[in-house]
Amino acid sequence: MELAVALVGGLHADARRAAVERLLATVPGSVALHHDLSTAAHGTVIRTLRDANGPVSSGEAPLVNDCACCALREDLLPELERLADAGLTRLAVVELWDSVEPKAMAEVVAGGGFTVTAVITAVDPALLLPCLGNGDDLAAAGLAAARTDQRTVADTFARQLEYANVLAVADSEEADDEDRALLRQLHPTARQVRLGECDLAAAALAGFDVEAAAAAQHPACALLPQEADEAGVATYVWQARRPFHPARLYAALEDLTCAAARSRGRFWLADRPDTLLAWDAAGGALCVESAGPWLASLPDAAWELVPPVRRAAAALDWHPEHGDCGQHLVFTSPGLDRDGLQQVLESCLLTDGEYAAGRAAWQHLHSDFDTLLEV
Repeated sequence: MELAVALVGGLHADARRAAVERLLATVPGSVALHHDLSTAAHGTVIRTLRDANGPVSSGEAPLVNDCACCALREDLLPELERLADAGLTRLAVVELWDSVEPKAMAEVVAGGGFTVTAVITAVDPALLLPCLGNGDDLAAAGLAAARTDQRTVADTFARQLEYANVLAVADSEEADDEDRALLRQLHPTARQVRLGECDLAAAALAGFDVEAAAAAQHPACALLPQEADEAGVATYVWQARRPFHPARLYAALEDLTCAAARSRGRFWLADRPDTLLAWDAAGGALCVESAGPWLASLPDAAWELVPPVRRAAAALDWHPEHGDCGQHLVFTSPGLDRDGLQQVLESCLLTDGEYAAGRAAWQHLHSDFDTLLEV
């Protein structure tokens, strides 16, 4: 019997546990494997294995490099290999600890030769906005996976949500139409399954493409949401074919970051014309990172080294003058001020005179982005 592996994660612990219990109850031959990272401060990670009838075994894994997630990675594959060799398990449900992000774990599992059949994030819709608005460090919430873990609650939850191909949605009496609309707009391509439905079992075995999921998260070819407006929640897609003035954009960062519960995308700075920059904001905090060069800045010979999905994304968005360089930012939030956002964003673009001065002049524009970037 080939072992299938489904990952179930998310910061909404009650919903996550309910999803796991549902799978154990509805998929014959399934077991749940969980690593509790809350004991990492004592130097160990607690592993438990259970089936529909209750606990099967438990054990400890030592901390690796002072990192609980590293210990999880080191211990997970041997446990999956043991289950596969025994030949009695149809589905291994890997229940991820609260702040563990599924992307890294899915890639570890696939790299170990196992078939990932689903990545499921369990969600309580009533907790969506509180989580996305929580800019606290994971350490302050007791959820850090290592002493050096500097992630926040908001950005961790956003990545958990947006990577999954299945959202297991809890029936919450506190959730309203706005919460459900926000969930649909944050990840419109995910399959949503209510926790009480039998469809969760089918979704857990349907299949998952690890490479495609990684590409969908890469800022150069991300599958960003489209324009939407429902139940007081809006998604605004803003695009432009002119670079930002670095000083004006930097001065507007706080306003832009706080304008939406979630914003993401890619952008183009005039003083770094060859660098594709990633925009990732949640909880009132913004992460800006270099995502490598724009393809337009590469010599033709280098294109063969670029993944096909990246070349395809660039071709779909190609401009005769600028190639794939440009702005593509998406803002999603209740009460979103589209007109205000558009005004601020357009005020940050180069003026006609600045644009006409050309790339040589752009390189000398004053920029404070050195404080955010190391590129």
